[in-house]
Amino acid sequence: MINQLETIAAIATPIGEGGISVIRLSGDNAITLAEKCFFGKKISEQQTHTAHFGKIRNSNGVIIDEVVLTLFKSPRSYTGEDTVEISCHGGVLVTQAVLETILKTGARSAEPGEFTYRAFLNGKLELSQAEAVADLIHAKSKKAVEAANQQLSGELGKMVSNFRQQIIDATAMIELELDFVEEDVEFANRDQLIRLLTEVSNSIDELLATYEAGRIIKDGVKTVFVGSPNAGKSTLLNTILGQERAIVTEIAGTTRDTIDADWSHDGLLFKLIDTAGIRETRDLIEAEGVRRSKSAINTADLIIYLKDLSTSLEEEEKLEFEEMQKLIETPLLIIGTKSDLAESSELNLSFDLKISAKNGTHIQALKSLMKEKALENKHYDAKSLLITSS
Repeated sequence: MINQLETIAAIATPIGEGGISVIRLSGDNAITLAEKCFFGKKISEQQTHTAHFGKIRNSNGVIIDEVVLTLFKSPRSYTGEDTVEISCHGGVLVTQAVLETILKTGARSAEPGEFTYRAFLNGKLELSQAEAVADLIHAKSKKAVEAANQQLSGELGKMVSNFRQQIIDATAMIELELDFVEEDVEFANRDQLIRLLTEVSNSIDELLATYEAGRIIKDGVKTVFVGSPNAGKSTLLNTILGQERAIVTEIAGTTRDTIDADWSHDGLLFKLIDTAGIRETRDLIEAEGVRRSKSAINTADLIIYLKDLSTSLEEEEKLEFEEMQKLIETPLLIIGTKSDLAESSELNLSFDLKISAKNGTHIQALKSLMKEKALENKHYDAKSLLITSS
């Protein structure tokens, strides 16, 4: 155990109004400091993992709030240290008042993530589990929660430890044989060693190959809508989100800047980006929008190229489409829009789907196709472990 000299305290629940807020203390003096402001049972004499009703009073004896104090004695706590959690009434002012009262007893404000950091230092969590705590807190989709819980269970750490032990065992046998090289004694079967190390190497490669899938499940699929002005990008964004997120008019070039919105489908987070139509323009504002559109395209996980089915394919659009196809590592969907209008006879594109965002035609099919394309060629299995960070 690594004993921390300072006792730390912080609000463990989000700031705002609610039924309760929780203030956490951790450290060698957590119980002693809590007793200075908690009036009820003598905490130091109570059993671990027990809850006690009482009042928080300041140094002048003024009652701040009625609370429930929960006690976790070392080493049976999240951090491995003596830990006290005080549940007070929710609300910004009362929660801050309770925290300030605790800090005046001698505790200091915890740094961001410091409770988990101490849990890691004290061997309560291994590194991948500590990182998974942050992933779980910030998860924005069902699959991100599943991936974080998977790492939090310690399965990834066990797998890495197993790799390490196998390599150590192989190294030990080789070194032993080198020490007795003049004795002509064989301690290790070379074929078995080669087979073992090959299997370990292959298993590590398979695990590393899950990173791309893990990254988009954790951070979301950066999905960029591109196409000429008035191709229906903003209308499609609004239709998918089910709200008027982007301004839509019949005037080409209405969208001047990229518009971002988070959207979750079938447990997977998509970070939708509506871009300014790419075209040559002398308008300085629109030109900056086009530059930002191109920047978004270069970092996209999924590109959805939209073409108005009612208009012919202009030369500028052909050049733009050719640029899209050069990004061979980025999944690309070619979607025909405004299918409710008459289709031009001069289109020579192979469409993945034809839709009408205005009428809702094939929108559900598009959503399914987006998920399928985003995970295409990714090493993803809902039951397998995923690497989500470096």
